[in-house]
Amino acid sequence: MPLLNSLATPYAEALLQVTEARDESQIVSEQCKQLLDVWDSSAEFRDAMVSPVLEPSAKKKALESLLAKEVTPSLMNLLKVLADRQRLQAFEAVMNRFLELYRDQQGITLAHVRSAKPLSEAQQAALSKKVQAMAGTSKVDIDLSVDPALIGGFVVSLGSQVIDASLAGQVRRLGLALAKAS
Repeated sequence: MPLLNSLATPYAEALLQVTEARDESQIVSEQCKQLLDVWDSSAEFRDAMVSPVLEPSAKKKALESLLAKEVTPSLMNLLKVLADRQRLQAFEAVMNRFLELYRDQQGITLAHVRSAKPLSEAQQAALSKKVQAMAGTSKVDIDLSVDPALIGGFVVSLGSQVIDASLAGQVRRLGLALAKAS
């Protein structure tokens, strides 16, 4: 993916500069997360946006009608530029790169959390406090995902540190301990 990252970085940096000047970086970061969720969950939307058959003008019109009231003008302008330049295949990379740059600038640590089932609001709040303590900062952005293969519990990845509090991890560790004992 280095090529995609080198393509995404200038767009992400430009968006960050514009949003900083307009004092809307935090709002745009939340909108980017929401757009990434839509991108991941809607194959129809994603396929239409990367389709070589649709003209850039049709893509811009679709983006305008779907998102104009949902995103800031600066983010909408970026999406239109990506459509004009036939770069919507880099959409996900641009949004993720913007979020990386924003987190770096704000000193926000990203934690990936996989849980066996969706977490309640109370569980998310408690987990957020624990992750903040682990990170040693109050600025933590948590990326939650559900992985039924964990059977129960969760796995937290914070940089190179991984805390496996899953049932699958416990079974694996027990298996390793038994294998060593034999």
